[in-house]
Amino acid sequence: MAHPTLLHPTRAAAHGRRQFLQRAGAMVGAASLAGLAQAQAASDYRALVCVFLLGGNDGHNTVVPLSSAAYNLYKAARGSLALPDGNAKLLAVNTPAGVPYGLNNGLAAIAPLWASGQLAVVANVGMLARPTSRAQFLAGSVPLPSNLFSHSDQMQQMQTGQASGSGGTGWAGRGADAVQARNGASRFPASISMAGSALFCAGASVPSASLIPGFDLAGDGMTAWPDSAAAAKRLALSQILALDSGMTLVQAANKVRQDALSLNTLLAGAGTGAKLATVFPGTDLGRQLQQVAKIIQLRATTGMARQVFFCSIGGFDTHSSQSWAQWDLLRQVAEAMAAFHGATQELGVAQQVTTFTESEFGRSLQPSGSGTDHGWGSHHLVLGGAVRGGQLYGTMPSLVLGGPDDAGTRGVLIPSTALDQYGATLARWFGVSASAMATVFPNLGSFATPDLGFMA
Repeated sequence: MAHPTLLHPTRAAAHGRRQFLQRAGAMVGAASLAGLAQAQAASDYRALVCVFLLGGNDGHNTVVPLSSAAYNLYKAARGSLALPDGNAKLLAVNTPAGVPYGLNNGLAAIAPLWASGQLAVVANVGMLARPTSRAQFLAGSVPLPSNLFSHSDQMQQMQTGQASGSGGTGWAGRGADAVQARNGASRFPASISMAGSALFCAGASVPSASLIPGFDLAGDGMTAWPDSAAAAKRLALSQILALDSGMTLVQAANKVRQDALSLNTLLAGAGTGAKLATVFPGTDLGRQLQQVAKIIQLRATTGMARQVFFCSIGGFDTHSSQSWAQWDLLRQVAEAMAAFHGATQELGVAQQVTTFTESEFGRSLQPSGSGTDHGWGSHHLVLGGAVRGGQLYGTMPSLVLGGPDDAGTRGVLIPSTALDQYGATLARWFGVSASAMATVFPNLGSFATPDLGFMA
């Protein structure tokens, strides 16, 4: 299990601190918490919650076109993987224009939110350097993201919003940088990963942290009998951490440890307030999103008005036995997202919290045995009270092998919607100004439609 790590202020120093903290047993890193605000959270609180589907989710079997002509093309290209099959069925939904689609029935827990206007699909999203056609791709006449179809490279690019290289920051972290004034004097982490260190969360200046959901962040060996002995231990530790050794690295590490203890006190205090009635599934993703809900519940204590969160679930690299495996993974995603959305309703912030999926890439339309190979564009889900749901946004690709949207002959579909457009639509709702958007998404100007319209 990875230890949480400090993400700022510098990457080199952070690496040294991680090593120090691992030896010392510290369980969390965060930027300075000394200025924690006790004021009421701003009435315009907003949070973005990313659920990253690690491995490359097959969008083709997540959302299926059901109009007769489109479905026949889908079935012809998918062969034995076409849905419905013995494992996964299809849940019929319609757009306002009456265009029918089928959601994988692993998504049964959130499918009703389509009809209530809180769930939307954004079609064929992926990393692009420029708008790209099949002819341009085959001719090599347009710049492309580096190392296409590589898990590590595409995962990094989808989190950073950079088609080449990482730049050391994530698009959500830069978005949090752009709105940090809204958080006032609060020094609570504005950007938090529940799944280990994530570039997605790293900004240039905002406090960031990675946490292990449900983990006790208190220092080891701090318990003793009688209570006075335990108090003496805690006092001694605080004095050691406050001692100025004159060594920059040690001082920085001690500061991180102090912040960890402060954060632990705050998170532990969350258990003394009103308990969330919403029941979360006992899956890893369920626990991650439950911890996010608990932190959102603390917004009045922390004084935070803008926060971003990163959660993830692995297993989507389905080279074999895809049908059952994907169905089960999507079931876990849907049940965790449904519980989290229920918790936001319970907390009265459903209009102020938006959950969305990302994945490094999609899968090939043509099957490879009982699975699929690495693809490119994929469909993604957006859920929340501010979502203009019940609709599919973007352009559904042509599901023809070697067709106008295929990068080759196997159905590796060229994205028709860039990550920049997808992320910028979320960032605009989050409060990022038009003038700051070029910093958050430097490549956004390459695309004609910066806002896809799926957020109110």
